Amino acid sequence: MFLSTALSILGLGVIVYVLFTLAVYALPFFVAMTVGFYFYESDAGILAAFIAAFLSGAVTLILGQIAFATVRSTPIRLAIGAFYAIPAGVTGFHAIKGLSEIGSAGENWSLAFGSIGALIIGITAWVRITSLSVPDETPPTITTKRGENRTANDGQDIVRDR
Repeated sequence: MFLSTALSILGLGVIVYVLFTLAVYALPFFVAMTVGFYFYESDAGILAAFIAAFLSGAVTLILGQIAFATVRSTPIRLAIGAFYAIPAGVTGFHAIKGLSEIGSAGENWSLAFGSIGALIIGITAWVRITSLSVPDETPPTITTKRGENRTANDGQDIVRDR
């Protein structure tokens, strides 16, 4: 009986982990599934559909990360991040709400858990899409007492104005 309970908890943990991972990558996963079904329905075969689905999902994820890393305009970066994070948040909301309803939570608690799940998964998707972004090339400058602008990492003692 103890082994059955432990394996049930372990199995539920694995399912929740897979669900969380798929929810974070909701947009690339959706693109991959759509392309895979299109190829399969066009009689290209199951292997071609699988390869096309994998490649299209990977390209969607990589192009989003590259676009986020290369574009320096803040509004465009926010739009790219939202383009990936919003579908992940919606997916996370429905997944967590469904899991909480299985556990016999009330409607209000299910909505609360779903909202928290949407927020967590949306933020995680945002962090994953920004993982390739690089910091600005120019270090910050500090004005010395003499009015000189120096970089913060030039190895010299810098006194800040007070």
